[in-house]
Amino acid sequence: MATSKILHMKDSGKSFHGRHLKESIKYITAPEKTQGQRLVNGWNCSPDCAFAQMMDTKGKFQKITGRQGYHIIISFAENEIDADTAFELTGKFVREYLGHEYEAVYAVHDNTEHIHAHIVFNSISFLTGNKYRYQKGDWAKFIQPITNRLCQEYGLSTIEIENEKAGNEYYKEWNVYRDGPFVWADMIKKDIDAAIAKADSYEYFLASLQYLGYEVKQGKYVAVKPPGLKRFKRLKTLGDQYAEEAIRRRIFMETEETLHEESVEDAIKIVSQKLPKAKRAKLTPMQKNYYARLYRLGLLKRRPYSQVWKYRDEIRRMEKLQEEYLFLIKHDIASIAELEELKETLRQDKKAYAAQKTRIFREKKKSENLFVIADEMKDYLEAERAFQMGDETFLEEHEKWKELELCLEEKHQSYETVQMLRDYYKKEMDACAEKVRALAKEERILNRITEEDSSNRVIEKEKTQKQTRKR
Repeated sequence: MATSKILHMKDSGKSFHGRHLKESIKYITAPEKTQGQRLVNGWNCSPDCAFAQMMDTKGKFQKITGRQGYHIIISFAENEIDADTAFELTGKFVREYLGHEYEAVYAVHDNTEHIHAHIVFNSISFLTGNKYRYQKGDWAKFIQPITNRLCQEYGLSTIEIENEKAGNEYYKEWNVYRDGPFVWADMIKKDIDAAIAKADSYEYFLASLQYLGYEVKQGKYVAVKPPGLKRFKRLKTLGDQYAEEAIRRRIFMETEETLHEESVEDAIKIVSQKLPKAKRAKLTPMQKNYYARLYRLGLLKRRPYSQVWKYRDEIRRMEKLQEEYLFLIKHDIASIAELEELKETLRQDKKAYAAQKTRIFREKKKSENLFVIADEMKDYLEAERAFQMGDETFLEEHEKWKELELCLEEKHQSYETVQMLRDYYKKEMDACAEKVRALAKEERILNRITEEDSSNRVIEKEKTQKQTRKR
């Protein structure tokens, strides 16, 4: 007998959308649970780089957010099946249920009394870009019936579900099997234990169960209902260690122990060190002039954060003056003549980098035929990976891949080297473009300083003329 359940993995946020998906794959493929990963395999992807391939698929179809994947667990009755047979049966289930659309990793864990299988698959089809849709009732219509039929093929007992709606004499028996404690209790306990280990508070513990797909009902007694279970189950019925008070105590004790260990290992140490006294840099007359202008404007004094909006224009002026001041310091400018020399140098550098960018573009153009072949091969990449894993339905795509691969070999290249060549050209062109942008920015600052200096000279000249007239 084998019973199944399906969970979904939510989006963990902007910082790392696929964190839960990655952790699930890491968990099910753990060597200590899978005979050193002997009982691990992939479908439509390689298990070693499954997460990367799944995220590439999401990026390809611009569906990074939302549900990241699904997790099916198939638990077998104790002493009814061995690990290798369970692994073979799980592989057949994956091929039949997921077909040729979704990337999946599956594994069998034999480190507990009950052998069980895990299947983690992508929420996005790598062929069509469509999202997997789980609808209410799919467990009874598809997932468990496939499990039952495969169990029959291997001579295992099954859960009778086909007459559920008819309400015949077997329905109650099936209901007991599906909702009975001997089927679900172990899985619920394991999920609760895992949630307690990760939680630092009771609220976080409940949230972890909800992430796993559980429905949580709080009243006089806390009750949970995993996907596939018909009724809620009170936690206290699982044993004394699963009552609410016991769970709160376990969370607290585990947290206290962790904190104690960390405090011993990572004790804070105060380290003192004498540093040589830094000498104050000497300012040139022009640099002193800019510093004095900043001081007279009162912009060197800190403004209250809540009043920043009042000084918006002054802040912009300060930023420009600071930019000009740092520019003069960086290039050690002490006179207008040096500014003019620097202006010519920047212009020549800008011209040189633009010429270098043009040269790289022309070199890249010579390899355009290689890039066209590589782009065509990229369209067959996922199918080729599936074929290499034994899926012969992609034979036609494999032959096309080989044909394109031969074209590259005739030019003494491969798909990987062409991709590296493309990345090299992109990196070089981006670097040149960045240099040109930086030089253009410095050129703008320099022109601004020159214009301001010219304006100051005109003002000083007008003042001198007025004073002369008064005399």
